[in-house]
Amino acid sequence: MDVVPDGEVRFGFPNIADNAEITELIASGAHMVLFTTGRGSVVGSAISPVIKVCANPDTYVRMEHDMDVNAGKILHGDSLEAVGDEIVEKVLEIASGNKSKSESLGHRECLITYK
Repeated sequence: MDVVPDGEVRFGFPNIADNAEITELIASGAHMVLFTTGRGSVVGSAISPVIKVCANPDTYVRMEHDMDVNAGKILHGDSLEAVGDEIVEKVLEIASGNKSKSESLGHRECLITYK
């Protein structure tokens, strides 16, 4: 969510600050956030679970303790469908009460920016 040049708030125009974007998505009604990253942002939320989907296999290996899904496996031959199924399973697991990796690590960030 962000304010675009005409002054309207619109979904799909992300805030460049990871923590602020997560807070904005939750404020817009998200009960859980699927956060895609390639560089390995170490973020979470004090409000809702954040599932980190890492699209860079090297980053995932380096930060496996803080990433929930290795979507970079697609680059090494895993199918898009298999990784999609893994994401769905992770969402169901977290929705059933298990903790995401950011929750397990104690990430409790919350940032509201003035626009």
